[in-house]
Amino acid sequence: MSIRVASVPTDHVYVRHLDPPDGPATVHRLPDPTSGGSAAGAPWWPPRVLEPDWLLENADRFDVVHVHFGYDAKSPEDLVRWTGVLRDLGTPLVLTVHDLRNPHHEDAALHDAQLEVLLEAADAVLTLTDGAAAEILRRHRRPARVVPHPHVVPLERVARPREPHDGFVVGVHCKSLRASMDPLPVVETLAEVVPTIPGGSLRVDVHTDVMTGTSPRSDARLVERLLALSADRRIDLAVHDFFTDDELFDYLGSLDVSVLPYRFGTHSGWLEACHDLGTTVVAPDCGHYADQRPVLLHRTGDPGALASAVRRAHAEGPLPRATVEGRRAERVELAATHEQVYRGVLARGVLACTS
Repeated sequence: MSIRVASVPTDHVYVRHLDPPDGPATVHRLPDPTSGGSAAGAPWWPPRVLEPDWLLENADRFDVVHVHFGYDAKSPEDLVRWTGVLRDLGTPLVLTVHDLRNPHHEDAALHDAQLEVLLEAADAVLTLTDGAAAEILRRHRRPARVVPHPHVVPLERVARPREPHDGFVVGVHCKSLRASMDPLPVVETLAEVVPTIPGGSLRVDVHTDVMTGTSPRSDARLVERLLALSADRRIDLAVHDFFTDDELFDYLGSLDVSVLPYRFGTHSGWLEACHDLGTTVVAPDCGHYADQRPVLLHRTGDPGALASAVRRAHAEGPLPRATVEGRRAERVELAATHEQVYRGVLARGVLACTS
């Protein structure tokens, strides 16, 4: 029997790749209800499944609710009401903890409180790494089942060999300066060390809204320094709007090393895409990145450790790359695990109702 899941969200690369690579799927995830808007480029944002009225109006369409992302704007009180409706309906809640610290929030307090509500209400908890599971148990007293992050890059592209290029290209992408980022110290360090590496060049990407000052997190000092470093030919500066998926994969594939300029975090889809494409990741030790995939770690905020990690990347060559066979097998395992989790919470609900 097929299981109907109201996923929050469904149209996200992580969630799409929880299905087996070759059908048929025994789990049916409902399409995302449209929000009437398109905030953050997603027509399902903010997720309507997180509205109590939507649950009540559509309760006959789903068997399980599975939350991944999308509760950023919900207060803890909102989530208490929402989980109360699920409890009244007798609908199980599955939660995957992707972030123990919201990368868009300067302060951790709200996300901590949101997680506390969801973790207390969840009938099953999943996360992506052993380190995150240990932190969830320590902070929130809930055990979490560890499941790997599926591939981000399409399998047909994972199968392609890397395009050869000259030199040793190190990249830092500032994106639109979300709260978890502190790229300027990283860029300053790399602008010193990368030119000392044979064939080394440093590419720095940043979204147009940062450079034009229209981003709410635009940083005048960062803009000034990037322009100065570019004028001195110490960095190759690329200013553009958001990449399409294909543009992102072309960009990541053109790098030998991608340096994550984070000051806090948990897991990374960017890291997974680099693993798919054979690009080495240099990451800070503030999250659980090294539990997720092979990376070169450095102490967060330590310029010497960052410089050593980049030199090591050059000396040792690329880290192991994902294979199509491995990613396909992972998809099969993920699909089976999620079906098992869904059937488990449904069976416990039936037992509770009949006991």
